[in-house]
Amino acid sequence: MLQTLARDSRDFHSTDSASPALDLAVDVVGGGVAGTWQALLLARAGCRVRLYERDDVNLAGSTGYWAGGMLAPYCEMEAAEPVIVRLGERALALWREVLPETPFNGSLVIAHPRDRADFERFARLTDHHRRLDAAAIAELEPILEGRYRDALFYPDEGHVEPRRVLPKLHAQLTAMGVEIHYLSDPDLDALGLDDDRIVIDCRGLAARDARPELRGVKGEMILVETAEIQLSRPIRLLHPRWPLYLIPREDNRIMIGATSLESEDDRVSVRSALELLSAAYAVHPAFGEARILDFGAGLRPAFPDNLPRIEIEGRRISVNGLYRHGFLIAPALAERTLAYLARGEIDNQVMRCG
Repeated sequence: MLQTLARDSRDFHSTDSASPALDLAVDVVGGGVAGTWQALLLARAGCRVRLYERDDVNLAGSTGYWAGGMLAPYCEMEAAEPVIVRLGERALALWREVLPETPFNGSLVIAHPRDRADFERFARLTDHHRRLDAAAIAELEPILEGRYRDALFYPDEGHVEPRRVLPKLHAQLTAMGVEIHYLSDPDLDALGLDDDRIVIDCRGLAARDARPELRGVKGEMILVETAEIQLSRPIRLLHPRWPLYLIPREDNRIMIGATSLESEDDRVSVRSALELLSAAYAVHPAFGEARILDFGAGLRPAFPDNLPRIEIEGRRISVNGLYRHGFLIAPALAERTLAYLARGEIDNQVMRCG
């Protein structure tokens, strides 16, 4: 059994090139964003890694396929626990290091005049932002010229396109010699028995056989295509009933999302579609001419407290419960796992030892 030390490890940087190689054999089960980052940082540290994914190479069945991909820890201050913000801040540096082409154009928060109170509340509860007047908004996002009198700009935040970024990370794994087994759903109890490998379970909701307290939280999105609206960064529209995200994608595409519903139905409801499309149209009427390319919903794995957990039971490690924050915090959670395996360090806010 690996030795554990009861000391904090929040400042450990796993990707330090001066660190000695970590010669461990590791099986990661689950090739979504959580498992991919676990495999990536462990492989970069010198581990001999195998990654198993029950979906095919397109990962169309994964939760991340329907994710927004916003890297926005400061906007999350409005509703998320401080640990999410801490992990998210650290993850920004990891995204920059591993994928330097990641867009870090900031986030823009807007509201209609009738929702002014919500706008001021959001400003009070978050930081790392500056207020923009109408002229500054138009300079950042010309399509919004004349439509909003002020906004909150979070310049340090970024975003990724999940359907493109996960294949890029998998390509890095392959280049490092990591074996990726698609269409594979191995028996976790059988893994590692032959050569004493460490097994990291990143299966999300599929892990309810071992973590029955997990639940699915539905997030719905719509993907549209339009050449009339060009965005350089995610736009958040504050609204008391249906806050809206507009996230730019490549090829004149924009993701409209996202709901957060206590439901495990994986279809988009008529109500949600109407609300999302109406809110987008209210941001700019040109959305009325956009072409709808895709409707979909993902079920985010969440524990009752909506906080992530790294649970350690000997050579078995579970990483789960990333909730709405998968792409934001997955790199930092992988760094926590690596800190434990390399130095026996424990982050008491996210880790449990059995």
